[in-house]
Amino acid sequence: MDPVTAVLSPELLVRIANRAPGYDARNEFCHEDLAELTEAGYLRAMVPVEQGGLGWDFPTLVAAQRKLAAAAPATALAVNMHQIWVSVARRMVAGGHTAFEQVLTEAAAGEIFAFGISEAGNDAVLFDSTTQAEVHDDGAVSFTGTKIFTTLAPVWTRLGLFGKDTAATGEDGETPLIFGFLERETTGWHTIENWDTLGMRATHSHATALEGARVSAERVVRRLPVGPNPDPLVFAIFSCFLPLLAAVYTGIGDRALTLGAELVAKRSSLLSGETLDRDPDTRYKLAEAQLAQLSLDSQLRGLATEIEAGVDHGASWSPRLAALRTNATRTARQVLDLVLGVSGGAQYHRESELSRLYRDSLAGIHHPSDDESAHRTLANYTLGPL
Repeated sequence: MDPVTAVLSPELLVRIANRAPGYDARNEFCHEDLAELTEAGYLRAMVPVEQGGLGWDFPTLVAAQRKLAAAAPATALAVNMHQIWVSVARRMVAGGHTAFEQVLTEAAAGEIFAFGISEAGNDAVLFDSTTQAEVHDDGAVSFTGTKIFTTLAPVWTRLGLFGKDTAATGEDGETPLIFGFLERETTGWHTIENWDTLGMRATHSHATALEGARVSAERVVRRLPVGPNPDPLVFAIFSCFLPLLAAVYTGIGDRALTLGAELVAKRSSLLSGETLDRDPDTRYKLAEAQLAQLSLDSQLRGLATEIEAGVDHGASWSPRLAALRTNATRTARQVLDLVLGVSGGAQYHRESELSRLYRDSLAGIHHPSDDESAHRTLANYTLGPL
C-alpha cells in the first residue's frame, strides 16, 4: 500500500474534512484532527524507523501534506510546523549535527514542535532577530521578545526559537544568533491570544511573549552570525519550510479544481439547456486553472525529489525555493479565482467550501518568504546584489 494512504486513510481524511467548517466558524483549534493524526503515527512520519518513526523521505511527506491540505488546509498548515522541525532535524543529524537528535527522539516520544521564529517587522527572517538572548554561566540562554504566528500555540510542547546574544559586540566572526528548543513547562513565557483571522483559523497561530524564558544548555542547538550565511541549518530550514508550505497551497488548488468540476457539472444554462461543463467559456477557465496547477505540480515534485537526493544547485537554491513558494501561493489564489468565476453566486456565501478555501489561500501572502523578499532574492541572483 502507498505509505501516505496507509496513514492518511480515505476515512480519516473524510472525518478531517467534515470537521474543517466547524473549526473555521468557531475559530477553534483542530484538537480532534491532531489527536487522530497523532494516533495514526503521522507526527512521527519523518523520524527514522530505528528511532520509532515511520521512516518517510521528504517527497513522501510533501505528497502527504498536499493530500491533507485538500481535506483541511488549516489542519495541514498547523501540522506543517511540527513536520518542518522534524524534517530539519533529520537533515541536520544526517549531516553530523548531533545536537538535533533530541528532536527526532522526542518527536518519536510524542512531543509536538512549533516555530517561534517570526517577529513583527523583522524582514531579515533567519538572519537577524529582535528577541534578546542572554547567555548564563551554565550555558543556558534566556529569551526575551515577542514571536508572532506561533502555530500550534495551544498544544506545542517544544518551541524552536532564536534570538540575538545581548553581549555581542558586533565584531566580525561573532555568532550572536542563538537557536534552541524551549520546553512548554518552562516559566517566563505566555501566549498572547490574538488569532481571530480571515482564514486558516484552526491553526491558532497566536503570538508568544517571551519574558526571560530559559532554554537549558543541552537544548541550545546552533549559533550563527547575523546576515545571510551558508550554514547548513539555514538551508535545512528554508529547504524544508518552503516546499512543505508550498504543498499546503498546492493541496488547496487540488481541492478547488475538484470542487469546480463537480459544481459546473451540476449547473445548467437556461439559454442552452446544457450543463456548464459543456460550455466553452467554462471549459476554457477550468483548463486555464488546470494549466497553472499542473505546472506547480511539476515544480513541487521536482524540487522535493532534488532536496531528498542532495542535488547541488549552488547559488540557485535560494531563488528556486523562493520561486516555488511564490508560485504555490499565487497559483492557489489564481485557481480559486477561476473556479469561483464559473461556480455560481451560491459559492459567495460564507459557509461555502470554496469561500473558505479562498480565505485560507490569502494567508499565503504573509508567509516568509513574502513577495518582496522573494523578488529581492531573484533579482540578486539575476542581476547581482545592489
